[in-house]
Amino acid sequence: MLAGKSVEAKVSLPSDREIMFTCHFRRRADLLFEAWTNPDHLKHWWGCEGSSIEHCAIDLRVGGAWSLVMRMADGSEHPFHGTYREVSCPHRLVYTECYDMPQFGSPEWLTTVTFEETSEGTLLTHILEHNSREVRDGHLQAGMQEGTINTLTRLDEYAAEMATRSI
Repeated sequence: MLAGKSVEAKVSLPSDREIMFTCHFRRRADLLFEAWTNPDHLKHWWGCEGSSIEHCAIDLRVGGAWSLVMRMADGSEHPFHGTYREVSCPHRLVYTECYDMPQFGSPEWLTTVTFEETSEGTLLTHILEHNSREVRDGHLQAGMQEGTINTLTRLDEYAAEMATRSI
């Protein structure tokens, strides 16, 4: 279990190509889904601490594209993009994700996110499926585990703000 400021996430390796995060939120699934899929919300929480989103576009439909550019505190920019393969509001998303940095080989993986309602909120499961074990392990060694925990913490904090505005 890894803990951020306000969330705990379990990280596991269910296969030789996958990284899986599970995290419980005391928020409704539809609220978390909206935060994950609406660029007006996503830009407030996506990315690790000290980063900001400079560009975010989402065409939320099967075959639709998404893209964003994360700017780090040092000014470096990190572009990501992908295509939606499955959209089942508010319970499931499947999309490709590419870290569009040619100097790192522009790795691409398949992301599946599920939002399962529970009696206490929502269980979020976030699976990243890489093309090989080596690519998966490289992603882990690059510090993505800590960055993802930080991102989930930011999501929880932002979703709390969203919830107070919708009451």
